[in-house]
Amino acid sequence: QVQLVESGGGLVQTGGSLRLSCAASGRTFSTYAMGWFRQAPGKEREFVTAISRNGGYTYYANSVKGRFTISRDNAKNSVYLQMNSLKPEDTTVYSCAATWMASLVTIRTAPEQYDYWGQGTQVTVSS
Repeated sequence: QVQLVESGGGLVQTGGSLRLSCAASGRTFSTYAMGWFRQAPGKEREFVTAISRNGGYTYYANSVKGRFTISRDNAKNSVYLQMNSLKPEDTTVYSCAATWMASLVTIRTAPEQYDYWGQGTQVTVSS
């Protein structure tokens, strides 16, 4: 099992930046593909970005492409989400997720493909 804890959320003005972190427990972090999702109240969970086990492959939702960057540090059991040029529509709760993956390069984009979730961190972008 793996436990995930997000941090780094907060309040920022339009056009600003935030860096979210997700710290994972356990010694097998490098065997998990990771993803970031977001979910507004009353709405379905939305895919944001994902990264492969080795960090060599990433994928982004069109809504964040060119503004957000996912990265991971397997030595620190952490995955990060650098968010630039933030917009009010980015306001919501962001959660990281993990899924065990035999492949070093496979990415998952559907929430049902992930097994472990963090509690989420609130991001608020003021206009």
